[in-house]
Amino acid sequence: MNLSDSKKKLALAGVVCGLVAVCLALMGNPANMAFCIACFIRDTAGAFGMHQAEVVQYARPEIIGLVLGSFLISAATKEYRSTAGSSPMIRFVLGVIIMIGALVFLGCPLRMIIRMSAGDLNAWVALVGFILGIATGVFALKNGFSLGRAYATNKINGAVLPMIVTGILVLALATSLLKASEAGPGSMHAPVIASLIGGLVFGAFAQKSRMCFAGSMRDVILMKNFDLLSVIAGLFVVLLIFNIATGRFVAGFNTPGVIAHSEHLWNILGMYTVGFAAVLAGGCPLRQLILAGQGSSDAAVTVVGMFVGGAMCHNFGLAASGTSLNPETKELVAGAVPPNGKIACIICIIICFVIAFTCKREDAKK
Repeated sequence: MNLSDSKKKLALAGVVCGLVAVCLALMGNPANMAFCIACFIRDTAGAFGMHQAEVVQYARPEIIGLVLGSFLISAATKEYRSTAGSSPMIRFVLGVIIMIGALVFLGCPLRMIIRMSAGDLNAWVALVGFILGIATGVFALKNGFSLGRAYATNKINGAVLPMIVTGILVLALATSLLKASEAGPGSMHAPVIASLIGGLVFGAFAQKSRMCFAGSMRDVILMKNFDLLSVIAGLFVVLLIFNIATGRFVAGFNTPGVIAHSEHLWNILGMYTVGFAAVLAGGCPLRQLILAGQGSSDAAVTVVGMFVGGAMCHNFGLAASGTSLNPETKELVAGAVPPNGKIACIICIIICFVIAFTCKREDAKK
C-alpha cells in the first residue's frame, strides 16, 4: 500500500485523518483540539506528574495510537528501520523548543489547521509565522545545515518508544497511578477505545502518506513540490465542511471556548519557532511521532524533548492562556502570553539560529 505515489491518494489519506479528528470531536475531545499533538503530549506529561497544572492531565490514547499505528504498518510493509546517532542532544533541545513555541501559540501545526477550519483568525495569523519559520529553516538547509547521518542499530532499539507507549496504555487501563483532570481540557476526551483506534488509524495513514505539516511547505519552498500539501488540503476540507455543517464555524479573533489568544505578534513568533525548529529536526510534532514509531531513535529523542518541553511550559509559566468567559461576571477575559513565555520564545529562536548556522555538512564548511 503506497499512498505517496499520487496526489489523489495523498488527499484521500488527508480525508481519512480529517474524519478521525471529526469523530473524536463528536465523541468528546475538545472540538477545537480534536487532535493536537502538542496539547496531547502536554496532557500525557501531566498524567505522569511532570507538571502540576490540574486541568491538563490525561494520558491521551491518541498519542499511543499514533506511535503504535506507525510501528505496526511500517513493520507490516517492511518499512521499519531501526536507526540512531544523528545529533541526539540537539534533537532533544529542538523537541523542547518545538513545544515551547507551540504552547506560546496554543497548539501544534495540526491544531493550527483545525482552528483555521473553524474560523479562528488567530490561527490564520499564526500560519504566516509558521511559513516564515519553515522558510528560514530552508535557507539554513541551502547553506549546508545538517545534523549528520543516522546509522542502523539493533532492531529492538527502534522499538523502545512503541514499547514505552504500550506500557503507558497498560498503566492507564489497569491502574490508577496516572493523574486525570476533573475539569478543563484534560477532562474532555473521547472514550479510551475510540481514541486509541483513532490514533492507530491516523498513525497508519500518516506513516504511509508521509504526512508532515512542516515538510509539505518545506518541499514547496525547496523543490516546488506540492504533493504533500494534498494531504493537508484533504484534512482541511473535511474539517471545514464539518465545522460549517454543524454550526461550529465562527470567524473571529476573540472566540470564547476556542482556547486561543489574540496577541498577534506572539501567535506569529510562536509558530515561527515551531516551523523553524521542525525543519531543523526533520519534521513537525506529528512526523516525529510517526518516525519514532517506524524505528527512528533520533525522532524518539525529539519526542522525549517535547514531553520535557511541555512540562517546562507549565512548571515555569511559559504557556499562553486562552480567551474565556468569567463564570461569575460573564465578561470576556482576553487570553495572553505571559512574560516568561515571551522571553523563552525569543531565546528559542536564537538557539535555532545558532543550531542552523553552526551545524553544517563537511563539504559546506569549506
